[in-house]
Amino acid sequence: MAIPILKQGDVLIASLQADPTDNDLIQLRDELAERIGRLRSIGVVIDVSALDVLDSFATRTLRGIAQTTRLRGADTVIVGVQPEVAFSMVQLGLTLDGIATALDLEEGCARLRQRVDDEASRGS
Repeated sequence: MAIPILKQGDVLIASLQADPTDNDLIQLRDELAERIGRLRSIGVVIDVSALDVLDSFATRTLRGIAQTTRLRGADTVIVGVQPEVAFSMVQLGLTLDGIATALDLEEGCARLRQRVDDEASRGS
């Protein structure tokens, strides 16, 4: 099952439904990297609110997606990490260090906009 990617202005939004397979996550990484360049996107929001667990492969792949999008010129924000998922990740030693997170889609998009505005003001 492919993970849907929506375009909202210059931001791509990927919403992980149910528990994605390893192949789904790899396909998402590849598709986001391609679309960022083609659509000139400034950011990616990955919504994980529907997930009950983030295992080590999913966590590692999300970090890889964030690094890939950064190299393609876009920022990544992961939104919707449920409290139980956060507790489990901490207990397992899984981190999303270096990746911006937010409570929900609205806050994630606002965070991306703020980063872009900050970079623009530094460049002026």
